[in-house]
Amino acid sequence: MDPSTSINMFEDLPANYHVYEDYGWHFPPNNSTETSYPALQVEKEREHDVVLPNTSELVLTSSVTTAFLPLIYIIIFIVGLPTNAMAIWVFLIRMKKKNPASILLANLALADLLFIIWLPMKIHYHFSGNDWTFGEPLCKVLVSFFYGNMYCSTIFIACISVQRYWAITHPLSYKLTNRVAVCVSVCVWIVVWLLTIPLYQYDQTVKVANLNITTCQDVIRPSQEHWPAWYFRTMGIVGYVVPCVVCVVAYLLTFRSLRRLMMDSCTNKRKRKAVVFMVIVLVMFLVCFTPSNILLMVHSFTLYNDNYKLYIVALCLGSLNSCLDPFVYYFISSEFREHVIKMLICHSKQTASIIRCSYKPMSIHTESPTPPTDTALPAFLDQTDSTHCKTQQTDLGSGQPGEKTTVAQWQKS
Repeated sequence: MDPSTSINMFEDLPANYHVYEDYGWHFPPNNSTETSYPALQVEKEREHDVVLPNTSELVLTSSVTTAFLPLIYIIIFIVGLPTNAMAIWVFLIRMKKKNPASILLANLALADLLFIIWLPMKIHYHFSGNDWTFGEPLCKVLVSFFYGNMYCSTIFIACISVQRYWAITHPLSYKLTNRVAVCVSVCVWIVVWLLTIPLYQYDQTVKVANLNITTCQDVIRPSQEHWPAWYFRTMGIVGYVVPCVVCVVAYLLTFRSLRRLMMDSCTNKRKRKAVVFMVIVLVMFLVCFTPSNILLMVHSFTLYNDNYKLYIVALCLGSLNSCLDPFVYYFISSEFREHVIKMLICHSKQTASIIRCSYKPMSIHTESPTPPTDTALPAFLDQTDSTHCKTQQTDLGSGQPGEKTTVAQWQKS
C-alpha cells in the first residue's frame, strides 16, 4: 500500500505525520525538530478516545504490566517507605548538630520518600489492568513526581560523591558549610522542578476504546505528541549523564587518593571497605539508571518508539534505587545502625518500664555504649555528636512509698 494513500485513513493526525498502517507507527519526518512522547503507538485518534493497534493492546494486557510491575513496586514501597522515613527522622530530628553530609543525605532520603509515597496509585493502576481512575490532575502529579524525584536522587548522589571526595582528599582545606549544603540542595530541587514543568502542560490520561480503559502516561494523543526533542535530551543529560560522569570521576579520584593513605593494617582494612563501598555505589547507579535513560536518549535522537515495553521495565528497575539507597548510604554505617538501634531499644525499654511498674518495681540498667570506631563507610557523621542511653532515677509511682525505678532515657552526651 502506498503510504501517501494511507494517510487519508487518519485525518485527525497532524499534517507532518506519516502513518504506516501495517504497524500503526507514526512519527515526524527526519527533518522535524519535534519528537513524540515515549508512549505506546496509536492507530487512530478520535474526538474522545483513541484506537490502539494489536501490538499496543498486548503491552497493556500483558502480565508484565498487570502483575510483574506492580509486584516490584509493592516491594519498593514496603522496603523504601520505612527506611527512608527513618533516615529523614534521624538526620533532621535526632541529630541535633547538622553537617553538610547529613544535609545532603537527608535530601536524598526526602527525594526517595517523595517518589515512594505515590507508588500506591501506580500499583492500583497496574493491578486494575492499566486503568486510571484518579483523574487527570493526579496523573500529572504522579508522572511529575515519578520522573522528578528519580532525577533528583541521581543529582544528590552526585553531590554526595563530590562531598566525600573533598572530605577525604582535602581534609585540612575542606570547608563546606551547612549553608553551602543547603543552597546546593535548594538549587537541585529548583532545577528538577523546572525540568518537570512541561509534564504538566499535556494531557497524560487517554481513553482507549479497544480496551475500555483510561491510561496514565502510557498512551499520548498524536495531536499532543509535539514534544521538543531538546526536552528529553536535556532531561537525560541533566538527570543522568552529568551525575553519572561526576560520580565516576569523583570516586576514581577518591580511590587514587586512598591508595596514598595506606600506612598500616588498620588503614588497609578501612581502604578496602571504602573501595567496596564506592564499587557498590557505582554499580547500583549504573544498573538502576542507565537502561531507562539510554532508551529515552535513543528515542529522542532517532524517533524510534518500538521499545516502550522495555522502557517501562527499565523505569521499574530504576525505581529500585529508592529502596536500595538507605542500605547503601545509611544502614551500611555502623554509627548510623547503632544510633537507630539504641534509640529504638532505649525507647522500648522505657515504654516497657512504665507499663510494668504498676505491677512490681523494676530496674533497667543500660550502660553507655562504646563509641563506634569504624568510620570508613559513609562519613556522614564526621561532625555529629554521638548519643547514648543514660540511666536516670525516675519515680514511676509503683505504689510503694520511697521506691524508684531506673529508666533508660535518651540524652545527648
